[in-house]
Amino acid sequence: MVPAYPAALTAPPGIIRQAVLARRSLLYGWTEDCYDASDFEFRLLRRQVCVFNAPASVKSVLVTENSLFERKGAMMRRSLEPLLGDGLFISDGDTWQRRRPLVADLVHKARLPLFGPAMTNGVTELVDHWLTLCAGEEVDLLPTMATLTAGIIARAVFGVSLAGEALREIVEGFAAYQAQVDSLNLLYFLGNPEGRSLHGNRKLAETVGRIRSVIEDVIASHRRGEGDEDSMIAAMLRRGHFEGEAGLRNEAVTLFMAGHETTATTLTWALYILGKAPWAVEALRQEVDSISGGQPVEVGDVPNLLLTRAIIDETMRLYPPVPILPRQALRDARIGSLDVEQDALVLVCPWLLHRSPDLWDDPMAFRPERFLGEARPQPYSYLPFSAGPRLCPGMSFGINEAVICLATIMGRMHLELRPGFVATPVCRLSLRPRHPILAQVRPR
Repeated sequence: MVPAYPAALTAPPGIIRQAVLARRSLLYGWTEDCYDASDFEFRLLRRQVCVFNAPASVKSVLVTENSLFERKGAMMRRSLEPLLGDGLFISDGDTWQRRRPLVADLVHKARLPLFGPAMTNGVTELVDHWLTLCAGEEVDLLPTMATLTAGIIARAVFGVSLAGEALREIVEGFAAYQAQVDSLNLLYFLGNPEGRSLHGNRKLAETVGRIRSVIEDVIASHRRGEGDEDSMIAAMLRRGHFEGEAGLRNEAVTLFMAGHETTATTLTWALYILGKAPWAVEALRQEVDSISGGQPVEVGDVPNLLLTRAIIDETMRLYPPVPILPRQALRDARIGSLDVEQDALVLVCPWLLHRSPDLWDDPMAFRPERFLGEARPQPYSYLPFSAGPRLCPGMSFGINEAVICLATIMGRMHLELRPGFVATPVCRLSLRPRHPILAQVRPR
């Protein structure tokens, strides 16, 4: 089974067409040869753009020469800074060095037993709600999964169950934020090191205010002693080192946004794929039944849910949550066969790597067996969570959450997509479907 993907261009686009395509999606400008496992460069107006698809070069950029490329690309910083401030996802230098160990400890896999009940309870509540729906009623998968994962991360980060209105503010706010952010920063490609700032965008500022107000209210409740002492935010307040109230808020927003958006999109794409692959649904259900025995799926079950984990892994190969990892070259460098200029836009693209015919057999097909048994991807060919020092610190949290949620949903429910529906993936900040993915849900 080959899930939907945008067709590659037959010829490189000109400047105007490139700009038009980028505004629609950052996936639409690639030609077939861009999927080869080799490095290439081009100029977009006055800016050198270097794309590294050879695994050895990917390792150089993300690991061995990371100090030259630790800074996120100017366009990503511009897109996220109004919301995340100096949060870990886009910070660098001393700020990143100070906060990375603190944040990594908060979401370390050793703390998963504390957060597992939030995952199990959250998805169980969703499925119980679905059981009350009228026959034939449809759900929109992405906002539903976003509300689910927002509720889970709220319990883990803040130790509270956010009211429905607060969750809606965050889920709808982030969706609006992605729609409002411009994917193409023209001034940057004309030579300005940072490009045009978004701080004067009134509509965007209002959206940021909606999201931040929810986070700030929860932080305030913790300061009043109303929070869970095992939550991430309680640990952050005890440890300090976040440079004041703004620093604490920025890391809380970063944890919340990264923690709910990437898992929500992964689950949405996994449910879409399974809606097209009944053979995989049947195999997954057999596994879940044998492991859980009809009981709620818990974090202790995850190591034994091998096929469920493989389906999540293969979903992230086909639909990586963050399809493009941009970096900015701090000085001139030689990587692989390319001479990289200072301030060049350096791209490692999981979207290209994960679909390269040089690195994967039948790369466009859904084949979860790639991740079963002794099978392992070639190093630096599979990057759903990046790699090197900037490997996502919440990787274990996200994988366990996705496995628990998918196993619970498919173990108890049957989802049926609209006949003939084909999803269109688009990339702005994360990889989302262009149109709603609607499914009827009914008891298994």
